[in-house]
Amino acid sequence: MRYISTRGGLAPLPFSDTILMGLAPDGGLALPESYPKVGRAQLDAWRGLSYADLAFEVISLFADDIPAADLKDIVSRTYTAEVFGSADITPIKRLHDGLVILELSNGPTLAFKDMAMQLLGNLFEYVLEKKGEQLNIVGATSGDTGSAAEYAMRGKHNVNVFMMSPAGKMSAFQRAQMYSLMDANIHNLAIEGVFDDCQDIVKAVQNDHAFKAKYKIGTVNSINWARVVAQVVYYFKGYFNATDSNDQKVSFCVPSGNFGNVCAGHIARQMGLPIERLIVATNENDVLDEFFRTGVYRPRASSETYITSSPSMDISKASNFERFVFDLVGRDPQQVRALWAKVDSGEGFDLSAKLAEVRERFGFVSGKSTHQDRLDTIRRVDAEDGVVVDTHTADGIKVARDVRQPGEIVVCLETALPAKFADTIVEALGKQPPRPAGFDGIEDLPQKVTEFGANAVGEVKAYIERALSA
Repeated sequence: MRYISTRGGLAPLPFSDTILMGLAPDGGLALPESYPKVGRAQLDAWRGLSYADLAFEVISLFADDIPAADLKDIVSRTYTAEVFGSADITPIKRLHDGLVILELSNGPTLAFKDMAMQLLGNLFEYVLEKKGEQLNIVGATSGDTGSAAEYAMRGKHNVNVFMMSPAGKMSAFQRAQMYSLMDANIHNLAIEGVFDDCQDIVKAVQNDHAFKAKYKIGTVNSINWARVVAQVVYYFKGYFNATDSNDQKVSFCVPSGNFGNVCAGHIARQMGLPIERLIVATNENDVLDEFFRTGVYRPRASSETYITSSPSMDISKASNFERFVFDLVGRDPQQVRALWAKVDSGEGFDLSAKLAEVRERFGFVSGKSTHQDRLDTIRRVDAEDGVVVDTHTADGIKVARDVRQPGEIVVCLETALPAKFADTIVEALGKQPPRPAGFDGIEDLPQKVTEFGANAVGEVKAYIERALSA
């Protein structure tokens, strides 16, 4: 299995090299030359597997340069009951109307990002040890990626993390999770602006090839291919959990901002998992919903990005969307380069001529949820099912109910536990959300963070240089 760039400027690489790379040198994203295909016999063999064993089977199709025994050890150490709370790893809940919630938030930071990040931490450590190298991760977070990355990388050999977040835009719980970490290899940088401003700095650092090479810069954002591969696994597990046989089809509804989570679903569907539809749920920042309704991709400026009660989706430029568009335009890197030149100029692009293909060949539909929708959904799910959901998962449930077809099995991907968004839960229900053991008083812990203004590419680089030379 070899990996190429969506923009065509990368000589094919093995898996281990892509996970250290971040953005490709041409500014594109890594994808396999072709997706592995999974037939009925494999699905039948995989249906009864534990999560760790299933993860080994799926990931080994993509990571064939890692010896099987080593990969099995990495996966087995990652997906344990001790880390994820139960041997099931990703259990399901069924709501009274038949909607299925796939629980993805039982890891150490209470968000679905742990599913991939815990694996990535162990993969980084393994690959760096083999290569005798160090990796300095520069990332951006709208809330959950940052804490998941930092908890996965803290104390890891040969790894440092420089994580940018939008100053004052995350929940108090999210900030506390990140900023209270005092490990020497963890650096939190609060940027004036929104998530897209943080992501722009990450891309600027990645695209400074001399700086990237000198300081061994990598990333844990979903532009990292290994993260997407890890997320493919829970689509297979969710399918098996929600169905009785491999004759059935399911649809997945995915709260979406940066398109990484639903991109993994797209890849699972291309591999042959029986997915009927992929339902993209956005909040008020509805760039992706607009595309899947109209075929027009119109990224918004930071000034047009709303600050909402589902902050991890407050994103107006979806990095992983490029991977899907690459497939949509027939894997033509020249066309992708031209389209993203328009994105970089703030113009966006129009693929409305391909809208039928988006829906019929690739199975995408979408919908949008607002703050009032979130409150109403949280109240309804609590009243009817006795389940408290977080704001992002509420967006998914709302959209799933809007577009669900008769007889359709819809699996909603849980985004986080409600404890991370207590203010909105209190607004909706008049009570504090349940908080898992060990998280009481996290907001009162000492915090370590360095603040920067907007457009602080130079200042961030200087900070990284100082930290690595200390």
